[in-house]
Amino acid sequence: MLLKEFFYFTKSDRKVILFLLVSVTVVSGLFFYVGGDNRTTELTCEDSLAVAHLPLSSGEYEHDHITYRIDGGQKAELFPFDPNTADSTALLKLGLRPWQVRNIYKYRAAGGVYRRPTDFARLYGLTQKQYKAMEPYIHIGADYLPAALLAAKERVPERDTIQYPVKLKANEKLPLNTADTAALRKVPGIGRYYAREIAWYRDRLGGFYRVDQLKEIEGFPEEALAYFTVSGGAIHKLNVNKLTLNQLKRHPYISFYQAKAIADYRRLKGPLTSLNDLKLLKDFTQTDIERLSHYVEY
Repeated sequence: MLLKEFFYFTKSDRKVILFLLVSVTVVSGLFFYVGGDNRTTELTCEDSLAVAHLPLSSGEYEHDHITYRIDGGQKAELFPFDPNTADSTALLKLGLRPWQVRNIYKYRAAGGVYRRPTDFARLYGLTQKQYKAMEPYIHIGADYLPAALLAAKERVPERDTIQYPVKLKANEKLPLNTADTAALRKVPGIGRYYAREIAWYRDRLGGFYRVDQLKEIEGFPEEALAYFTVSGGAIHKLNVNKLTLNQLKRHPYISFYQAKAIADYRRLKGPLTSLNDLKLLKDFTQTDIERLSHYVEY
């Protein structure tokens, strides 16, 4: 609306328009002031010193920070931390939002204590994906552990290799197609969640022919790729002439429509003899055929 047109309205109409403009301006200002505040919480000197001198339970955690992506593509870091003492800088690096960090400070100021990693999972707004990525790095200090748990830890060896596996060094490699979940957890950045995801996806595929296939797992930390190797001959093949439609579509690289196209081709023209037969089907792209070439037999 042009400014000169404003004066064609009646006096009462102009008052209503001005009132609406002022209301929108005030509401917008409150929104950005209250909801858009991204400032970090001010720290006390004691809190910063506590984190700076936070000891690790053993040397096995002294590896480089791992970066991963959270929802929205934002990069975050993974490193050992104690939610009872971590300062806002560390918490923000982990990918937490400023308002989540403020909630942690309020909880601690009110006397709240995180005694187990699962206590941290109750943080409002923390996604399941974030918690599963952070879980292996949550180390509760001895001062905050339940007394019963401390007594139990005195009765076991100092190093619990089952719960906290020793991580691989930078020059060490792991065979991707044969490593079990316990071995997979030795890779920096891989905890229980991603170890299970790797094993589950490997079973669905029939094995990996390339390390880069791990990127197909949602949120997989790319820095972990350097620790894996893939050897030939470890892939389970699919006989595309014998499997039913339902069996074919279970493979991650074959959709329902592609499985149906294969079944229809066999019914109308007989068994497939090579991947060139798939090129005649509109449901398969060249990329689809290249990926399947590692998994099919006739």
